[in-house]
Amino acid sequence: MKLTRDGASDVNLIRGYGRGAVRIGERLVSSHCIVAADTLITEFEAGSAAELAVAHLEPIFELAPEVVLLGTGARQCFPAAAVREAFAARGIGLEAMDLGAACRTYNVLVQEERRVVALLFVS
Repeated sequence: MKLTRDGASDVNLIRGYGRGAVRIGERLVSSHCIVAADTLITEFEAGSAAELAVAHLEPIFELAPEVVLLGTGARQCFPAAAVREAFAARGIGLEAMDLGAACRTYNVLVQEERRVVALLFVS
């Protein structure tokens, strides 16, 4: 699906998403990724949302978000209790949703200048 809302040109916006890829600005990303207003990390170790572990979270925590959107692919699934606890212990909100919902929500929050990070599983 293509997302067309325009915003500040210096902010990473998700322009589209589909099975196997997301378009962030003009860049097509076909790997799991972490996206924030000024950061794009395309090297992410977890193979799926179900495999997400506390050991994978440090790159997200370094970005000091207030909320993390977990885009889990075509279907919503929830991370392990240890992952949820790691976010709660740091006072960071965690919302799990399907990929499309995460992309749309990220764009709204980043344009509101919230400290939002999206962890997107594109498969």
